[in-house]
Order: sequence, then structure tokens, then C-alpha cells
Amino acid sequence: MRILFFSLVEFLYKAVSAALFGILLLLAFAITAPMGYESFWGFYRYDYLLFYALIIQALLLYFKLESWAEARVIALFHLMAMVMEIFLTHPAIASWQYPQPAVFKLWTVPLFAGFMYSAVGSFFARSLRLFQVSFINLPEFRWMLLLAVLSYINFMSKFFVPDIRYLLFACSIFIFWKTKLLFQVQQRTYQLPMLLVFVILAFLIWIAENISTFYQIWLYPSQVDAWHMVGWSKLGSWYLLLLLSLVLVLRILGVQQQGRWQLKSNK
Repeated sequence: MRILFFSLVEFLYKAVSAALFGILLLLAFAITAPMGYESFWGFYRYDYLLFYALIIQALLLYFKLESWAEARVIALFHLMAMVMEIFLTHPAIASWQYPQPAVFKLWTVPLFAGFMYSAVGSFFARSLRLFQVSFINLPEFRWMLLLAVLSYINFMSKFFVPDIRYLLFACSIFIFWKTKLLFQVQQRTYQLPMLLVFVILAFLIWIAENISTFYQIWLYPSQVDAWHMVGWSKLGSWYLLLLLSLVLVLRILGVQQQGRWQLKSNK
């Protein structure tokens, strides 16, 4: 029981540490909610969230809670997310909207929005390091890359050509069926099926999405008149986004040794 207790404590500590960026963002969403649509000293709620996110990022690097290599993953994730956001919030598409004004924005998207996706990338990169994660039977990188690219394109192309998400789900199950994720807690190694990890993480992000929409960070069309929980179908979107996150992390931080994928040195 003692070993189990300390293992659980260490696991929770590392998980919270890995998700620190995202947790701090969610707290800011709640705290800044009363600001609403009003201007304060020439800036709006979304602008202050941008300043806040930049400060968090700088502090994580300054206190070495995040490596520069991890920051590169997050920056790339941010850039790709902003491209997708600009497309999906265009009035002709209007998958969701940012209802409040902002000084710092690109077309329909406040600049802080990319940091919400960066929080996902940060969690993925930091958790791999903190839990000393490695992978067994990971698919060839080219197949993962192809799946991630198709998933990214499908987020936008589905408005013009048939949605292939179910095909992408099937392909991901096929190529990751035998993949195991190994992580360390209390100097013991545990393993989980990679597909199960994707599903669990997608569910956690879905919870964060519900918190974000509740505080009107963004809104789906059906939430404009009255808030309600985000549909379960969004789990699939986050699942596919996690595939993209995995590919970016492995491309920048990963190395294959003795048949296993693991992280490079963060020096």
C-alpha cells in the first residue's frame, strides 16, 4: 500500500507539472471572465490573456521547467494551430467564434488562441520527459507523419470534400494497435496501450474545452444563445490532434534506439 500511495502521489505531481501551462490558462479564463467585452487601459480580455500566456512561457523557460527544444515544438504547434483557426473561424465556415474584441488579432482570431493548442503540445512534450516515456512497436515515422498530415488537412478540407475522419480513425487503430507507451513512476516502469492513452488525453482536453466555452473563450454556433456541454463528437477531433502532437514531438525531440523511441537529451 505504501508503494502504491507514493507512486500515485508522484504520478499526480508529474501529471500536474506537465499540464502546468494548461492549468494556468484555465485559471486565467475563470478569473478574467468578469472583464467581458469591456476595454481596460486600451486592451481587452483576450489581449491580457496573450500577455499572460507570454509571461508563463517566459517563466517556464527561465526556471528551466521547459527546455528550448520543447519550446520549439510548442511554437510550431502554435503556428499550425493559428492557420487552422483562421480558416475555421472565417465567416464562410464559422465552425466556432471568438465573441469578444481584441487589439492583437489576425482576422477573426485573437493571438492568444494559439497558446491553447500550445498548452496541449507543452503537456505532451513535458510529460514525455517527466515520465521518461519510451515507445514499443511505434509505427514507422513516415506512416505516422502521413496520418498526422491527412488529419490536419481533413480539419479544413471536410467543408469541400467528404470527411474522412472515420477512415483516419481506422488507420490509426491499425497502425497503433500494438504500440505500447512505457513510463516510469517510483523507478518502476509501467506500460499502457498507446490507443488508450490517446483516448484518455482526448477526454481530458474535452473537459478543458467545456471549461473554456463555459467562460466564453470561444463559442460554437449552438452555444451562442445559451451554453451547453460540447458534443461528444469533439473527442474525435482532439484524438486526431493528439496524433499531430505526437508526430511533432517525435520529429523534434525523439530518437530511435534499440528498437524503441525515446527522447533525446534536452541539454
